[in-house]
Amino acid sequence: MHGKLKRYALIICLFVFLFVILGNALRLSPGAAFIAALSGTPLITFGFSCWWDTQCGKGARRDEKPPEMITARERT
Repeated sequence: MHGKLKRYALIICLFVFLFVILGNALRLSPGAAFIAALSGTPLITFGFSCWWDTQCGKGARRDEKPPEMITARERT
């Protein structure tokens, strides 16, 4: 649960960052900056996800546990 919340918070921070940077640097109207941030956030997260998979391998994600890990349910 903590990992999902952290990912969502990072995506929201990326959206706000893009909204402020794109809106201010390119001197866009608030509506245009919102649309630019709305379209840029998924592109950046998708690109970073693809880059992360190639750099660290598909098994390196936190959602997937290593095969040698024993869960608490298996111990009892």
